[in-house]
Amino acid sequence: MERRNKFLEVRTIRSVAFQGERGAFSEQAALDFFGRKITLLPAPAFEDVLKLVGRNEADSGILPIENSLQGSVLENYDLLQRYHLSIIGEVKLRIIHTLMANPGVRLKDIRRVYSHPQALAQCRSYLRRLRNVEAIPAYDTAGAAKSVREKNLTDAAAIASAQAARDYGLKILARGIEGNRANFTRFLVLARKPVSAGARAKTSIVFTLKSVPGALFDALGVFAIRKIDVHKIESRPIVGKPWQYLFYLDFDGSLNDRTCSEAIRNLRRAAASVKVLGSYPKA
Repeated sequence: MERRNKFLEVRTIRSVAFQGERGAFSEQAALDFFGRKITLLPAPAFEDVLKLVGRNEADSGILPIENSLQGSVLENYDLLQRYHLSIIGEVKLRIIHTLMANPGVRLKDIRRVYSHPQALAQCRSYLRRLRNVEAIPAYDTAGAAKSVREKNLTDAAAIASAQAARDYGLKILARGIEGNRANFTRFLVLARKPVSAGARAKTSIVFTLKSVPGALFDALGVFAIRKIDVHKIESRPIVGKPWQYLFYLDFDGSLNDRTCSEAIRNLRRAAASVKVLGSYPKA
């Protein structure tokens, strides 16, 4: 009988789900990772992205996980624990915010600016320089652009990507309005099956601790004594168990590496539970 490959081949992916409207930064990240031959599936919420992949309605999904200015997207860390999908890659995207409005609308006409709360925060310095302008949160940057266009607003603008301006026929009034140019978002690419990570790999896990003194020290020690570079650790509360936490951790290497697999075996002894989210190529 023919043995089926347990690893996913990324080149076989044809459809990718992302949160937001056309022109969202998540869409741009998906195109950067897969190229332009994929079918893109917009979804209203982050959880809807994972549902589409889990139900086999999309081959893959992409989620923002952290921003270099605003920090972690905590909702998506929680979703990684709840859904049984594998991380197959990551994308680090430079975020360039653009102010856009309907054709004919001038900068001095604007009284309202719509965008996602994080985008508004990242552009706060620029918005303060505009006179008598109210910043109004929206569920999505590209969704804000779409709404400004569909409602034909003549006293409002949106902050979104330059692609969103092209998608919705809006005029760009200003580019690069974020307060800090070192503005990057890291996205995770997910699928139902893992990938073979290769030599230049990263692994993401989530674990819980035993209720004993020094438990976190012992857990992290399995990486320290093996000189494994830990990139990030994030704690999240366990729902229904006050003051108990899940820990998400990214480290250098693949579970195909003997040193890393030994570290995980020892972590399973030190921790109450361990879940491997994926070994995948570094961005």
